[in-house]
Amino acid sequence: MGKEFTDKLRSDYLRYLKLERSVTPNTLAAYAADVDKLLTFLRHEGISAEQATLANLQAFAAQLHDIGIGPRSQCRILSGVRSFYRFMVIDGYMKDDPTELLESPVIGEHLPEFLTPDEVDRLEDSIDLSKPEGHRNRAIIEVLFSCGLRVSELVALQWSQVYEKERYLRIMGKGRKERLVPVSDRALHEIANYLPWRESLKIKPGEEGYVFLNRRGAHLTRTMILIMLKRQAEEAGLQKTISPHTLRHSFATALLEGGADLRVIQALLGHESIGTTEIYTHISMQTLRREVLEHHPRNISRHSSPIPHQP
Repeated sequence: MGKEFTDKLRSDYLRYLKLERSVTPNTLAAYAADVDKLLTFLRHEGISAEQATLANLQAFAAQLHDIGIGPRSQCRILSGVRSFYRFMVIDGYMKDDPTELLESPVIGEHLPEFLTPDEVDRLEDSIDLSKPEGHRNRAIIEVLFSCGLRVSELVALQWSQVYEKERYLRIMGKGRKERLVPVSDRALHEIANYLPWRESLKIKPGEEGYVFLNRRGAHLTRTMILIMLKRQAEEAGLQKTISPHTLRHSFATALLEGGADLRVIQALLGHESIGTTEIYTHISMQTLRREVLEHHPRNISRHSSPIPHQP
């Protein structure tokens, strides 16, 4: 079948993701990029998507490796390919799914970076509050750490989602799944400190509902927050690689080390699978091991000076 059919198939797939799966715009763009990589590969092979076999898709996966795409990114792309073929079976384009036996590369376990509460305090204390956006940046850091939000959830946060009296936020997460997240008094205090500057802005039409705004009165972007955090980490003298997701990891790790149940952390983070949340048990074990190595007398004695010979 020709290019027109392929373009229609692609269009129908993206419409299915948007309308039936309710994926976010960022996820939709990622899936579109994945299927475009596959369709380009198959076009060079001289076959259409519905003609592809497991061997063709294995060759596609091998090409991803050959051009230098890392294992984690390969897994994400192949996940998009599986989604595409599931749609083709559901909509009757194909009878059998050729991706059923398609394997993803094995990736090593990656333990995400996180900050201790003291390091978060250092980050916040390094902010120059005499600058116009100082209180805003401090409020952003505190909300990310206190509530464990994704950066996409933070930039989209509206006043209608903030329940100050009840002390919680109503968050619309991935797949438009809603969850309630408690918000600390400290985070609410930092937001209150930011309000005078926000009220001095000339807010653009349509932007009035967003909690966090830039100097031009428009809502912030993820990139703006990433740049701010990296700059602030340098100011604070933190040697770790900091991103908005670092504060989300820090939120979860602090809860786990404080004794919170893993299922509670899963609900607060909005993880669909408990397996995603279990990564924090590994972080906690790392911390515990470090504490034992540094403070247990059996370990301390190894680093003490040798026992002098008796006369």
